[in-house]
Amino acid sequence: QDIELRVKWPNDIYYSDLMKIGGVLVNSTLIETTFHILIGFGFNVNNSNPTICINDLIAKFNREEGTELKPLSADCLIARTVTVLERLIEVFQEKGPNGVLPQYYKYWVHSGKQVRLHSEEGPLAWIVGIDDYGFLQVHQQGRGVESVHPDGNSFDMLRNLLVPK
Repeated sequence: QDIELRVKWPNDIYYSDLMKIGGVLVNSTLIETTFHILIGFGFNVNNSNPTICINDLIAKFNREEGTELKPLSADCLIARTVTVLERLIEVFQEKGPNGVLPQYYKYWVHSGKQVRLHSEEGPLAWIVGIDDYGFLQVHQQGRGVESVHPDGNSFDMLRNLLVPK
């Protein structure tokens, strides 16, 4: 439905750009010529505290839109997520990153966001996308586009700040 679930780089799932309600972790290993990928994901389905859960969002959507969407069970959410993930993997295998990036960017919280680099007084930059390796790309006036690695940086959305860890 039209509940505003978004993706925060590199691996968080948010309601709007306000509250984290889930996350994804991916681990890959190359053994000889075969990549083995382990994907883990978690969602807050039913726990309203301390922030919000998916079923709270469904209830809110029903009140605001006059709909009668049913609450999700964890089993149903897992099944739907795995089904969508299988489709995305098929598209990725067939078309590469460009096959899935438009959908990723559709739900991305960062499009066109301005951030400060390194500190609250640091230089301004604009988030422009992700590179071929999945690293965040920022454009700093006069310096062009550069990639920012998640292992060495932290993104504070509330303060629009990208700082070294």
